[in-house]
Amino acid sequence: MRIGITCYPTYGGSGIVATELGTELAARGHDIHFISYAPPIRLNYDNEHIHFHEVEVGTYPLFDHQPYTLSLAVKMAEVAQTAQLELLHVHYAIPHSVSALLARQMSAPKKLPFITTLHGTDITLVGRDRSYLPVTRFAIEQSDGITSVSEYLKRATEETFGIRQPIEVITNFVNCDEYCRKPEPAVRAQWAPNGEPILMHLSNFRPVKRVTDVVDIFALVREKLPARLVMVGDGPDRGAAEWTAEKRGVIKDVVFLGKQDRIYDVLGQADLFLMPSELESFGLAALEAMACEVPVIATNVGGVSEVVTHGVDGFLVPVGDVAAAAKHAVEVLSSPGRVREMGQIARVNARKRFCSKDIIPQYEAYYRRVLDRAS
Repeated sequence: MRIGITCYPTYGGSGIVATELGTELAARGHDIHFISYAPPIRLNYDNEHIHFHEVEVGTYPLFDHQPYTLSLAVKMAEVAQTAQLELLHVHYAIPHSVSALLARQMSAPKKLPFITTLHGTDITLVGRDRSYLPVTRFAIEQSDGITSVSEYLKRATEETFGIRQPIEVITNFVNCDEYCRKPEPAVRAQWAPNGEPILMHLSNFRPVKRVTDVVDIFALVREKLPARLVMVGDGPDRGAAEWTAEKRGVIKDVVFLGKQDRIYDVLGQADLFLMPSELESFGLAALEAMACEVPVIATNVGGVSEVVTHGVDGFLVPVGDVAAAAKHAVEVLSSPGRVREMGQIARVNARKRFCSKDIIPQYEAYYRRVLDRAS
């Protein structure tokens, strides 16, 4: 198939999933055309089936904010014509589904169906805003296909927008060959020179990720046993996390790595993963950690319970309950054998339910159904 994929190219789950999806589809022989204002962060051009088309947004003094939605729609229509695309697959409803709808109309009479994949805050946060809700609902319902990354998000979409079209749940995934435990003693020694257990967090450091809670959890753990915290990623709340670490007296035991490309190499060095988010529609970072044999302590919100099983491959706590999270962390870190056992179970569960080799065929089958209906 010849497929156009649009996503936000910056750090964030929707862009990561879209990029990994395109990469996996290209490996299976499909022609994939990414259409966005910048190359997605994890995009690798090694495969001849992967193409990137940059959306250029012109400047004009009349516009305080440049009309990216319109520029994107024009580029979608252009690429659809030149590359003979069979369908568009847009990730994150706002504004990508609106652009795809316009591109479909501009491409008539040629059929250009589009699929919208809902990822989370496009529904639970931005989409609920009264400024966007009517147009978001309209664009989603005009989609030729709708997918959601979790059962939780499917229900939230139906309740928030009253969507009448069927929503297909196709979960997030990982490449289980890449995401696996690959111990690097030299790397661990840099972060934990005395062999201390390593706790890790990975996110875009937005407020919803509650990164100061990560530091507070770690500070409570440090009161009970020696440990190190590795913070992966960057974003608006990094300064707050650094200040909290300084205030709690643990700054010397915290490593801020910033943005990383080969996440699987980093995650594979951790002993425990912390994800105390306000809300997660799925919890991709938790899944990536589990695939690397790292048990997860997360908040019991959104779709996280569809990924992490409490007491089996991790622990689930209420939002803001840093004491409970720290208690679980101390409990498992005090027993290295249990950490490894839970990590191995996490790997088994990730492979059983979320490997790309099982999820990508679900997308392929869904694409074919949408194309059949459109024809």
